[in-house]
Amino acid sequence: MIQLTVSIILYFVIFFGVAFIVNMLIKKTWLMSVLYPFIIVLIIDKQSIWEYFTNPGKAFSSLGEIITNLTGYDIAIFLAGFIGTIASGFVMKLLRKSGYSMF
Repeated sequence: MIQLTVSIILYFVIFFGVAFIVNMLIKKTWLMSVLYPFIIVLIIDKQSIWEYFTNPGKAFSSLGEIITNLTGYDIAIFLAGFIGTIASGFVMKLLRKSGYSMF
């Protein structure tokens, strides 16, 4: 249970930070929230990205099988990361609204 709590906090903080930095650099507030599912696929999938182009049937069926075998703990951890990207977008909007031109 401690590992789950630490993992949830870690994913939230990591993806909040990454999304915040990406928002600062390229000024696209919700880009990381849109890219997050693709990042998660890269994390959970064991195949190379090239497989999706050379053998899409096998690659997508394998990905579907991996996604359906995710446990509730995995989903909670990944959801925390997604919430981190969304929180980063709201913080960025609030900072821009408050007059911080750097963001």
